Amino acid sequence: MFTKHPGGLRLLTVHAHPDDESSKGGATLARYAAEGVEVLVATCTGGERGSVLNPALDRPEVRADIARIRREEMAAAREILGVRQHFLGFVDSGIPGPDEPLPEGCFAAQPVEVAAAPLVALIREFRPQVVVTYDETGGYPHPDHVMTHQVTVEAFEAAADPARYPEAGEPWQASKLYYHLALSRAWFQTLHDAMTQRGVPSGMGELLAGWPDTPPALATTTRIPCAEQFVVRDAAMLAHATQVQPGDAFMAHPRDIEREVWPTEDYHLARSLVPAPAVGGAAGAGAVETDLFAGIRSGEGVG
Repeated sequence: MFTKHPGGLRLLTVHAHPDDESSKGGATLARYAAEGVEVLVATCTGGERGSVLNPALDRPEVRADIARIRREEMAAAREILGVRQHFLGFVDSGIPGPDEPLPEGCFAAQPVEVAAAPLVALIREFRPQVVVTYDETGGYPHPDHVMTHQVTVEAFEAAADPARYPEAGEPWQASKLYYHLALSRAWFQTLHDAMTQRGVPSGMGELLAGWPDTPPALATTTRIPCAEQFVVRDAAMLAHATQVQPGDAFMAHPRDIEREVWPTEDYHLARSLVPAPAVGGAAGAGAVETDLFAGIRSGEGVG
């Protein structure tokens, strides 16, 4: 399925729904794809239970055909980012209400070992050196995001073990596993402060005031400079037209301010089988890497 160049660099990013690849790390993907890295997006579900977040498209015929539309949006975003993409074939879980069970047969209701099987096969076929996904919180408490973390960790470890999932192809050991630190409180606060200082109206104050009391953020170990790709990221996000309203929410802040005060997309190095620099324990401290392939480009883990 996936043609590989011997000795080339390969990046696999695993997401819950169509649009997540653009809103979380999209500029990073565009940067590496433009550099010639083979980039593959694995999308766990089709986003079938997602809401229509763009009022201009919130119509009965759109909601009735949302599965097909979201696949078409994903295809358009993939082309804009310059990456390949593969659906793992699970059904969106939605966000159940309090005390409401998960829908029968949905992604988050699967046993982790079952849900990880197609991702193990994909890792063994594509043979990435770097895998990227969410941390254990999922980035936010959508059951599919939490499940995506669990499935990716299982697959990252199991893909290298010939005794596990023996039907899924020849074993492959990826060298590094990263977690996204996208849309963090620090990011919102920095942009809000920068806009306020410049006299630009900010809609982020209310969001920050109501920010939940969550555990401290993971250490930022890696910052990928990608401000030049923000325009590509934004175009890919807008391709997910049912999920993004132009000029609202994430699309509202001035891009020139973002490029000035936060020109990177940030990650936490969760696993590494190649030498990695020591990092600080506090969020933002010890951010020493500027390349997801640090320690790999010299030859380690490339095959």
